[in-house]
Amino acid sequence: MGNQPHIQVAAGDVNEIALLPGDPGRVDRIAAQCTDATTVAQNREYKVVNATYEGVDLTIVSTGIGSPSAAIAVEELERVGVETVIRVGTTGALQADMEIGDMVVATGATKDEGTSKRYESVANPAVPDYDVVSALVEAAEANDEAVHVGPIATDDAFYAETDAVVADWEAAGLLAVEMEAAAIFTLARRKGMDAGAICTVDGNLVSGSQKGEGEEELPPKAKDNVERAIGLALSAAASLAD
Repeated sequence: MGNQPHIQVAAGDVNEIALLPGDPGRVDRIAAQCTDATTVAQNREYKVVNATYEGVDLTIVSTGIGSPSAAIAVEELERVGVETVIRVGTTGALQADMEIGDMVVATGATKDEGTSKRYESVANPAVPDYDVVSALVEAAEANDEAVHVGPIATDDAFYAETDAVVADWEAAGLLAVEMEAAAIFTLARRKGMDAGAICTVDGNLVSGSQKGEGEEELPPKAKDNVERAIGLALSAAASLAD
């Protein structure tokens, strides 16, 4: 099997555990907490880096924005031997008591996106792997970090999240909304992979704040806490390799 058409890697080029940020720039931030980082490929929104964390060889792959590009990444990573994927992203809070910089470990995601529906019925759950969720929560506890643990929403339309839609998500007890987890969870389950997600809150849709309202995409507290979420994801990945 040759190179995959989008992520541009072949079997043997990557490791069994992959961290999946959306932003290609965040690949470098994750790699900075590792050793022996080597860029394997870079094409479109996909930047692929191999690195080592606490003696465990990992791969870091950006997925871009949204479920379609995330699904392409998971499809192609599975074909070249990746067995576990952990999304490391940002999210908008849906509960009033959540603050910018809080971290969320997802236990499931709504399919308010179109990609997963091309693979299966919306009635099938988009859920992460129990061991990955446990590893993320245990990493937070070991590092004295507070995380919210619960269901989230995955949505396609960033600028169409109306007050009524947000109120419905809030009333349902969903913690936050982002754009990739449902597709990642669905594809991973269907392909026998393990998946999880940890995201940092970059705004609160209930209180009316979204990322990008200042001069930069992420507020300073969210930017700082992304580093902490990266650390937790790396610790979880290392524990899963034991």
